[in-house]
Formats: sequence, C-alpha cells, structure tokens
Amino acid sequence: MTTPPKGAYASVNGLEMYYEIHGTGRPLVLLHGGVHTIGLTFGAIMPALAATHRVIAVELQGHGHTADIDREMSVPGFAEDVVALLDVLGIERADLFGFSLGGMTALEMALRYPARADRVVLASVPFQPDGYLEEIRDPALHAGSRRLPTAADFQAMVDAYTAVAPHPEHFQDFMARCTVAAGYEGWSEDDLRGLVPPALLVVGDTDFVRIEHAAQMHRLIPDARLAILPDCLHMDVMRRTELLLPMVESFLAP
Repeated sequence: MTTPPKGAYASVNGLEMYYEIHGTGRPLVLLHGGVHTIGLTFGAIMPALAATHRVIAVELQGHGHTADIDREMSVPGFAEDVVALLDVLGIERADLFGFSLGGMTALEMALRYPARADRVVLASVPFQPDGYLEEIRDPALHAGSRRLPTAADFQAMVDAYTAVAPHPEHFQDFMARCTVAAGYEGWSEDDLRGLVPPALLVVGDTDFVRIEHAAQMHRLIPDARLAILPDCLHMDVMRRTELLLPMVESFLAP
C-alpha cells in the first residue's frame, strides 16, 4: 500500500483520527499520555524509534489534531479506535508503546485483541485505581504533592493542544472530559495473568504509580520485565531518553 504523508486522518468509529507514520520496519504504535499530543509524549524518542521501526503515532479522541465527538471518552473506546485504525492501514499485528493513558489503552488492546499485539511497552500504567498513590487520587492532597505536573508542564499541555487542535478554544472543556483514567476500574489479577504479549513495564521512582503496584503487575503478567527509572517523576518518564531508549530498543528488537 502507498505510505501516507507524515500526518494524515482516518475515519474510524465516527472519528477523524489523526496519525503519523515515520520510518520503516516492524510496525510500532505509539500512544500518548492524557491531555498530551504525539509530540509532547514522544517527541524526544520518536526519531530513534523510527530509525528501526515503522512508527504509527496516534492522537486519541479529542487529543491534538483529532477533534472530539459526542461520545464518552473511555479506555475501551480508545483501544477500539486504534484497532480500527490498524484495519484501515492494513496492519494485522504491531508492537504497542503507551504512556500513562496511552499505556492503559495499549494494555486494554493487548488484553482484548491479543492477536493484534506482538509486544507491549507500558509506561506509568496501573492496573487498578489504587495503583496510584493516595496523593494522586485525592484532590485534597494535591497541594502538597511534588509528583503532579508543574505549572510549566501544564502550560506545555495547553500550548501543544492550542497549536494543533481544530478548536483550540475548547481546551478547558476538553480537560473536563478527559478524566477517563480517574474513573476507570481497570483490570483484574486474572486479566493480567492472561496477558499474551510480552510486556515491558516502566515507572519512575517518584511516579504517580506505586512501585509496589508495578512490582505486583510484574509478578502477575507471565512474560513481563520491570524497569524503575531513578530520580524520575511521572512527567519525566518519557524525557529520560538516555535510560528509556536502550531498554525499549532491546525489548523490541527482533
């Protein structure tokens, strides 16, 4: 099939979903974090990944270039959209790399559609809501937490959205709708025991996700590896390319 230009749109499940394709080789789907764009999550690491993979980077419902529609935002819905996009592109199987909300989407896809996922990289992903630290889950504790995004981090989200969104003036409405991670019930231990694709789990040592929870996921998933990045906040995970890239490349190598 003909390779589309760097940025393109596909009609999937009522969305005009934006995606980019970079490089050649084994397909690798990149799924950004909540309230992020492709560039904000993967800008630092995507060029290196595209040197050895056919990278398909996606912007989920309401994020970045992909306009929102009158449909609930949900992790299962995001996963269905990604599968539908792969159908449009004629891709039967792909590796998945997701961060935060994108990682939840990757995990949902790997569990529900195991025949479509070869390997999965799950960065900063809990499998149950209590996998997040209490200071992340309880708004009353936010003021005292150094783990939350800084004012500069939040401004970067605003700037990334307004630079490319079809309706940049809708950022606050989008933020209000983009709370699927907070309300998602997650998966059972048996679900994780049944995960078919090999998984690389990555968390920062000062992440939203409890290290003990990540270790529990590592024990439950049959073919899992766990990496804990030192001196690393949630928003730092995808920026620590000197640590992250060698592990991801090794895990995804043929």
